[in-house]
Amino acid sequence: MVAGDPVRQVQAPAIFNRIFQRHGVDAVLVPAQVPAAHFSTFARAVLGADNIQALWLTIPHKTTLVDELGRMDTAARVAGAVNAVRRGADGQLEGALFDGEGLVSALHHWQLAPTGQRVLLVGAGGAGAAIAVALVAAGVSELRVRDADPGRAARLLQRLQAHAWPASGTGPRLTVWDGHAPLNDVDLVIHATPLGLHADDPLPLEVADLRPGAAVVDILMKPQATPLMRACAERGLTVHPGFEMLVQQVPDYLRFVGLPELAGTLAQDLSEVRRHLMTAPPG
Repeated sequence: MVAGDPVRQVQAPAIFNRIFQRHGVDAVLVPAQVPAAHFSTFARAVLGADNIQALWLTIPHKTTLVDELGRMDTAARVAGAVNAVRRGADGQLEGALFDGEGLVSALHHWQLAPTGQRVLLVGAGGAGAAIAVALVAAGVSELRVRDADPGRAARLLQRLQAHAWPASGTGPRLTVWDGHAPLNDVDLVIHATPLGLHADDPLPLEVADLRPGAAVVDILMKPQATPLMRACAERGLTVHPGFEMLVQQVPDYLRFVGLPELAGTLAQDLSEVRRHLMTAPPG
């Protein structure tokens, strides 16, 4: 089950259910639209069911269960967010985070290796925090973070610095972008906020401030181009949607729910996953 609010734009059920059907897996991924006010009650009920292997999380629930987890991977601990939760054999809740590695793998797929790049990350929520952890691990030279809550961005950078290089004191330059400092030296922009889910949403940044050679990734997974993507295309910038980020995460999700052989098969050739994504019904 995958929970979010909204959930209509989520592509995972269509993709995974096609994979399950093709490979003879007796499983189904069901979307559930759950408001934040009811999420804790919902999650406890779902994770107590014997026939539900895991609960997958999307906007705005990726950070909600972190304090209730008995175990989580390092990326989840630093980011303070998880993509998926399951109940272990000992009854403890276990969480894992895949967004960041999925995004970095997508960057390599697009031949946009992040090593040594100056990156602006817009959004320090669950997905943004995951991406920040992975970008630092990938060796970016500078990471600027912008969030509607500057304090949340600052806290994320503090956790990153404490985790990534506590002893040596070396690492990428980390700053909170105030929305006004020049962006003409930025190589890569990652947009990781909900802005763009609705047609009347404002742009998350002024595209005209970016240099002509900059690349932009909008991790929103909408069949139609988001306002940010359209603005970037009009300016001639390289721009990518978030679909490949999901493609790269598919093997990780399958391993998490106890399907390592299928995960290994698909990891060798992700073209099947891309075909399922391209033919999925619009959200």
